Amino acid sequence: MVKQVLKSFNILQFQEDLLQWYYANKRDLPWRKSQDPYRVWVSEIMLQQTKVDTVIPYYYRFMEKFPTVYDLAEADEQDVLKAWEGLGYYSRARNLQSAVREVVATYDGKVPDTPEELGELKGVGPYTKGAILSIAYNQPEPAVDGNVMRVFSRVLKIEDDIAQAKTRKLMEEYVREVISKEDPSSFNQAIMDLGATICTPKSPGCMLCPIAEHCKAYEEGIQEQLPVKKKAKKQKLMEYVVLLIKNDKEEYLIEKRPSNGLLADLWQFPMIPIAKVNQITDFVFQNYGVHLELMVSKGKLTHVFSHIKWDLEIRAAEAKMGTVTKESARFVKKYELKDYPFPVSHQKMMKYID
Repeated sequence: MVKQVLKSFNILQFQEDLLQWYYANKRDLPWRKSQDPYRVWVSEIMLQQTKVDTVIPYYYRFMEKFPTVYDLAEADEQDVLKAWEGLGYYSRARNLQSAVREVVATYDGKVPDTPEELGELKGVGPYTKGAILSIAYNQPEPAVDGNVMRVFSRVLKIEDDIAQAKTRKLMEEYVREVISKEDPSSFNQAIMDLGATICTPKSPGCMLCPIAEHCKAYEEGIQEQLPVKKKAKKQKLMEYVVLLIKNDKEEYLIEKRPSNGLLADLWQFPMIPIAKVNQITDFVFQNYGVHLELMVSKGKLTHVFSHIKWDLEIRAAEAKMGTVTKESARFVKKYELKDYPFPVSHQKMMKYID
């Protein structure tokens, strides 16, 4: 099927047109100043489901704090999560550190340059593997993300659902056939740049596109109908009351989330399921060993994840003196809050802290 689709496709001219455009127009991004595989790896993990402009300051700070695989491998996980605070999808950071520790232990600190070894590292999927091998090691390996699937769906008029794993596999086959063997690093980055700046999801800039003459969707005027992607499932709504509990020492109660699942190992203010709201005082005492005295409503906020949505009612509360009984919870001073990694939703509550 792949050979048939590409039968009349001028691969060499496509490569030339794309790469000439890229050499003249490539984005000035900090991780492109070096082909160090560790830096490429960090940037690609950060860029998953996150916009470039958001990633740039995080990348600078992260690389300053953990400039080598050895620095990241030896770091305390809480420091890594703090450096990642606000980027979301925190399992990326934990998996990255776990994989880097394996690189240090097994490969003497050298990021593997084979698909087999690289693909065995935690959190390194087909895209990340292809990005590291092509960008850092200049190997002709496909690196297929959303931008790449959108570009190739349009260029080759592929009408399969890109949300399906088999379509991603098919895209990898197309890229493997079309990728430049002389400069695969630039080729993959060129496709990414093209998808980010010209071949955008809506209103693509086809009149400015360097490969428009190769694009079957543009030829037929159906570029905005591609790629085909089924709609994601509706997010599950979860409602909580969040308590900003202060004791008479001007300390606030925080707790560490479990080590697996959503936002694992991050810190938060106590979250009470809305179903328990009528027994909130008893719930807090039973779970934390803390007696509540006064509660005042402070506001509401909604936080959306890929699969769930939190509706949060924020209340300030005062606590009588007592010993916190929950092992994962503690009272800390206001100035100490900045030392703990909090998810974005709870960072937004800091403005209600007295």
